[in-house]
Amino acid sequence: MSILYTIKLYFNIIICVFKYIFRIILSMKIDDLFNILHNSLESKNNGKKISLKEMALSLGISMRTYQDWKLGRAKPQAARVVMKMLGQLDDEEIIRAVRKINKLED
Repeated sequence: MSILYTIKLYFNIIICVFKYIFRIILSMKIDDLFNILHNSLESKNNGKKISLKEMALSLGISMRTYQDWKLGRAKPQAARVVMKMLGQLDDEEIIRAVRKINKLED
């Protein structure tokens, strides 16, 4: 298998995953999504807790805004923030997060 073919295949898989994630985002409660992604980022950090303040700072938003999103008190224009959160995860962690999101739909 050539390197170019492998790169194209990998890119297509990533695009499919992101399209699927956005379909899920539109159909689920935003607080569930933020909790799953927040927990996934903590897992990536070897279980080290990430405070609301630290997460908000890394996303470029206020702690109060992030807290309201995470608790479901406000519904953000979430695509930009979700993409930033996903960008902080490794491929396997994204897949685990998507599987957890899928379980919420059941």
